[in-house]
Formats: sequence, C-alpha cells, structure tokens
Amino acid sequence: MSKPEVNISLHHVTRVEGHGNIYVNLKDGTIKKCEWNISEAPRFFEAMVVGRQWNELHHITSRICGICSIGHVLASLKATEAAMNIPISEQDLILRKLALHGENIQSHVLHIGYLVLPDLMGVGSVIPLASTHPEEVKTVIRLHRLANDMSNMVCGRTTHPQRLIPGGFAKLPTQKELVDLKKRLKDSIPDLQTAANLFKTLSSGFPDFQRETEFIALTDPNEYALYDGELGSTDSKSVPASEYLSFTNEYIVPQSTAKRAKHLRDSYMVGALARLNINYDKLSPLAKEVAEMFDLKPVCHNPFMNSIAQLVEVVHSVEDSIRLISELEAEGLKPQPDYFRPEIKPKSGRGVGAVEVPRGILFHDYTYNDSGACTKANCVIPTNQNHGNIELDMKALLPQVMDKPKKEIELTLEMLVRAYDPCISCSTHYLNVHFE
Repeated sequence: MSKPEVNISLHHVTRVEGHGNIYVNLKDGTIKKCEWNISEAPRFFEAMVVGRQWNELHHITSRICGICSIGHVLASLKATEAAMNIPISEQDLILRKLALHGENIQSHVLHIGYLVLPDLMGVGSVIPLASTHPEEVKTVIRLHRLANDMSNMVCGRTTHPQRLIPGGFAKLPTQKELVDLKKRLKDSIPDLQTAANLFKTLSSGFPDFQRETEFIALTDPNEYALYDGELGSTDSKSVPASEYLSFTNEYIVPQSTAKRAKHLRDSYMVGALARLNINYDKLSPLAKEVAEMFDLKPVCHNPFMNSIAQLVEVVHSVEDSIRLISELEAEGLKPQPDYFRPEIKPKSGRGVGAVEVPRGILFHDYTYNDSGACTKANCVIPTNQNHGNIELDMKALLPQVMDKPKKEIELTLEMLVRAYDPCISCSTHYLNVHFE
C-alpha cells in the first residue's frame, strides 16, 4: 500500500528572528522536495557604508541586528583598527570581552528561555508558562535582566551601543558599577543551576538525531575564544581570521535571498555547538559541569544540542565575567574623561574583524582610502553560514519522522530551525541574483 503524499508549506517559522519558510513534499516514502527558503528582502549594508568615514561604520553596521548589535560593533571596530593599526589598551580589551559576554548571556537566555522552552513543555509560546510554571519563567527573566543591565553598564545601552569607539571607549563604567556587577553575577549562579536542572528534566524532548558535519569557530590556546583567535575547524588546521574567505566561500541558491557558505564539505555549522566542539577544554569549571550533566562532549553532531551548548556558554560567560572584573579590580580601573576620543590619524588599508556572536562567527572586512573613507566592505553573518547546514539537516532528519503525523513532522522541522537560533534578517545582505 502506497504511503499518503505529505505537503508542508510553513510560512513563516515562528519563534525565530525574521522570516523563513519550510517547503516539503513526501510521496510514496520518498523526499521529492525539501527547502529552507529565506524570503527577507536584501538590506544592502555593505553598499551603505561605502563612502562613509572610518568613525561612522560601527554605528551604521550595529543596525544590522537588534540582538547582536554589540557583536557587530566589535567586529566593525576590529576591522577598522586592523586597517589603520589603531591599538587598544589591555583595560579596553577586558571591557570589550565583558561587553561580548553580556550580549552572549542576553541572547542565549532569550533563546533557550523564551523560544526553546515552550517546545520542550508542549506549548506554543512562553505566555502559558507564566501561569503554569511561574518560578521557572521568573528565573529566565532574572537572568535576562542581569544580561541587559550588564550590557547597558559596559556599552551605554543594550541595543546599538554608543560607548564602543575606534581605539577604546568613549565612557567607562565606574569601579563601583563593576563591583556591583560582579556580586550580581555571583548571585546568579543558583539561577543558572536551576535552569540547568530544568533543562535536564526536559532533555528527552530533544530529538535523537545525528548528521556529521564540519564545525567552524574562533579558537585560541589560552581561552574560550569569543573576542579573538584564529579560524578553527573540526576538519582542518587553523588559519588567521584574516583568511576567512578561504573558509566561507559564499554562494547563492535560487530559493533564497540570503547567501550560504561552505568550506570542505557541502555545508558547515557555526554557533555555540561549534564553539563547544572546538574549544571544550577552555570552558570554565562550572560550565564543564553543566555540559557533563547532558553528556555533551566534542564532537557532538546533534544540532538540537546547540540549545544546550548555549546554556553551557551562559554559565561560562558568567564565570569568565567574574574573572575579568577581578582582573580589573586587581589593576585598578584607570580613569579617563567622559566623551573621550583618542587621537587617530586615518590612513589607507584593509582590515578584517572577526568575533564570535551568539549565533556564530561574524566577519567584517573593510578597505579604506587615504582620507579614511570606506571604499569596499564585506560582512559575513553567522546565520548565512548556517543556512546550507539547516537544509541538509532537514533532508537527513525527514526519513526519521516521515511516518509521523503531518503536524508532528512540522513541529520537528520547526524545532530544528529554532535550534540554530537563526537571525534571518541579519543574514540577508547585498547580492546579485540573475534569474533565467
């Protein structure tokens, strides 16, 4: 007896940033069609910054994303500083790492607490959980608020930060603010343990799915690389981040307005799971304990475990932030005037900035002329790099679920997309598409 035909047309996947569609056609037990389709309009940020001055680009590119705006600013600043040989102090480096930790905690808690948790608890959103599981929701809110406050304190505001500038900071947090933040971070550890225990009780809700793929992330011999490092892969040796084009190899597909990327295989994955797979040994002690609760060890090829890797990274970011603030305390915060602007003489050059943002490795690449005007720009966004891997995961997952009811197939595919925590609007940048 032939199996019934199944057609899935999901517009749009919910609980993700931006608009992405899933198209599936199953006939007689055979996959006839399986597409991860991006319908967002291109946003032209690379073209937008051409002709703008060196001290404007980080403000403009922060608008690429309202979730990862701190990461975009840092990648932009690193590219400009590399192009013009602009140094930053050790103090500013530590504060920038704190800024990145704040964004990492903020985004990861938002994702696992508000977007993934409802799937594991069998509801359509976090709203019903406020009534049925109020203490769990309050735990998520407390952690999220801490991250927001941390980002505000270091960066001036959570979204589109203003204090981060080429060569340093326009304004520094005070010593008291840092000490108070350190105490709040320490006080958050019981909430982190509560969240880990909650997800452990729900972990059977993650599909048992494996598809071998390549993982790419920054790597550093001395720390869990987020702000800096070489470009690492589970399939090849590391290279300087400035050689990112040899890894990303962007290309287009007709059903999507967003680019895709591939390195040594047909696709690769970036994000928390990629970072954990490559940098596991550099996790903080408590973060390793949480990873061990879920038997999460490298190399894990289950993309659904990206959400648990995000939980592990939240713990790591809290512990490492405590360590970084202690370093600043030991040295004493060196004062500077508010509205500070270091003396910088613009010059021609090209620079690449790479940082790890919540969804994976982010590249900004700028070329400047002698007057400090940008003549060429390229931004490679984490979600762009994941699109191809998402679709190949779908194709590998479908045979395991095709005998289930249509609604269950739909939910499993949606959960897969959500596991990647895609930032779809962020990923749709300038490209030329020729339809024939």
